[in-house]
Amino acid sequence: MSANPATPLLDTVATPPQLRALRPDQLRQLADELRSEMISAVGTTGGHLGSGLGVVELTVAIHYVFDTPDDRLVWDVGHQAYPHKILTGRRDRIRTLRQPGGLSGFTKRSESEYDAFGTAHSSTSISAALGFAVANKLAGREGKGIAVIGDGAMSAGMAYEAMNNAQVAGNRLVVILNDNDMSIAPPVGGLSAYLARLVSSRPFLRVRELAKRLSRKLPEPLHRAAKKTDEFARGMAMGGTLFEELGFYYVGPVDGHNLEQLIPILENVRDAAEGPCLVHVVTQKGKGYAPAEASADKYHGVQKFDVITGQQAKTAAGPPSYQNVFGETLAKLADSDDRICAITAAMPSGTGVDKFAAAHPARSFDVGIAEQHAVTFAAGLAAQGMRPFCAIYSTFLQRAYDQVVHDVAIQNLPVRFAIDRAGLVGADGATHAGSFDITYLATLPNMVVMAAADEAELVHMTYTAACHDSGPIAFRYPRGNGTGVELPAVPLQLEIGKGRIVRHGSKVALLSLGTRLAEALKAADQLEAKGLSTTVADLRFAKPLDDALIRQLMASHEVIVTVEEGSIGGLGAHVLTLASDEGLTDAGLKIRTLRLPDLFLDHDSPDKQYEAAGLNAGGIVDCVLKALRHNSAGVEEARA
Repeated sequence: MSANPATPLLDTVATPPQLRALRPDQLRQLADELRSEMISAVGTTGGHLGSGLGVVELTVAIHYVFDTPDDRLVWDVGHQAYPHKILTGRRDRIRTLRQPGGLSGFTKRSESEYDAFGTAHSSTSISAALGFAVANKLAGREGKGIAVIGDGAMSAGMAYEAMNNAQVAGNRLVVILNDNDMSIAPPVGGLSAYLARLVSSRPFLRVRELAKRLSRKLPEPLHRAAKKTDEFARGMAMGGTLFEELGFYYVGPVDGHNLEQLIPILENVRDAAEGPCLVHVVTQKGKGYAPAEASADKYHGVQKFDVITGQQAKTAAGPPSYQNVFGETLAKLADSDDRICAITAAMPSGTGVDKFAAAHPARSFDVGIAEQHAVTFAAGLAAQGMRPFCAIYSTFLQRAYDQVVHDVAIQNLPVRFAIDRAGLVGADGATHAGSFDITYLATLPNMVVMAAADEAELVHMTYTAACHDSGPIAFRYPRGNGTGVELPAVPLQLEIGKGRIVRHGSKVALLSLGTRLAEALKAADQLEAKGLSTTVADLRFAKPLDDALIRQLMASHEVIVTVEEGSIGGLGAHVLTLASDEGLTDAGLKIRTLRLPDLFLDHDSPDKQYEAAGLNAGGIVDCVLKALRHNSAGVEEARA
């Protein structure tokens, strides 16, 4: 296929079949144009940049060598898949990334047949690709499963669980280890590239298999020695012994930006007759864009930016972020309590633990993408008398639920769970929303669950958790900046299971949990304007409930509405259970629960998401008025 020199190659390549029609000597130009297109698109929309820039050549090579989508390609996490989206029929929509109604920032099955598996949480790719490979094998179909997994994602145990079972797939499974951060490989140079190409070739595989067969006929001591010699030699040259022990044929390290190396090696792997292969590819985050290459975090996630200068759009200065309030508060508490320590799972800056680590490095632990280990490690610390804070995003704590139940709650160990990104998170969409933590934690015996209404309350709750040694305790807070309230100079220890009244009324009671309190207060103003006297309570605790306060409000108000940033089964369900168990609804009391809808909300601005969920002031008012319309007196009063 030839292209007009004035026509960019990328304009002629909308899908992988068109890519595979190019000559090998055209791929370098295509990769350069693809990188420029991605930089331009992310400059317009914001999003993940550095990781995608690092896999431009790898993306081109995979789609050039393998028969996608029949060969099923799974990108671990998926945040590096923007070049993949451009090459798979979505270039015309790439500037809708993470925008309302636009493309997802991760791979998504409903978006394209080339998105074989939906991702966003790490370390799932090998398991999924193994499933594709074995399904094809069982059905007698052609097609491989290909997993592209980063070195960071390889820190999670799930990746090794999958690799331990990979031999059943035979040569239908290919794992590409994208090593772009950790120093797990020797320098990539001409010799290592030559060796990688050699050991992936058919002649080498045939010779090696012949040697294996011959060695099996040797006496057992000599057979073992021959096997060890083969492993040792290859391990010395390429560091692949670990993966060989897991049943993979290891190839690498390979320069992930050198298409002349990548293409023949991937072709050899594609055509290999042996079992599963692992190709170790070394790449550079931010490759090809100077501002990203020079950035400490390689422009991992960015706002809209100027493509020429790399300058990101500045957001208006505002209150401190919740994560920083938590991190700084915990660091101050640890100044006078040497039992406090902090654990995070590869998110030190995202959770504010970096602030703690700067002040107390010996008591700060980043365990990598290993949430299960993080929770049980914290349980061990607690069992030995420490005061561990396990700081994990709500959506990622889901990955360690068995450990929360079995290793913490059943043993009643005082692990403190600081749950960041609670509630809806905007552009990251359903995969990162903190929708379920109230429900999945408040159902557990021994667990205390708090939710901060603002950053001042977060300070109090962090201190309360530090003082709570009688069992596990969790406190949740959202992504982004606080409300601007003044932070307390001295934190208060909250009484467990006790809420507070922030506004007194007589007819309607709004029971708020978490940062919807501001919307509840706005709703109260609107209801008062309609002649409906409204109480607003900040319950603070989803578990244990402030039973006395709730009984009091139910006895003195006509309508009760619970408001929470969580799924069905949370605060509202517990309040309804209390009312049902004690017969509090028998006198005609109307109870309504406002919560997240029973569906996964797509990416949008948080305000739009909460509006769609009915969790803003307008939604609260509508809920109250609908409840009142069920009796004639309420109708007249509401209309007044």
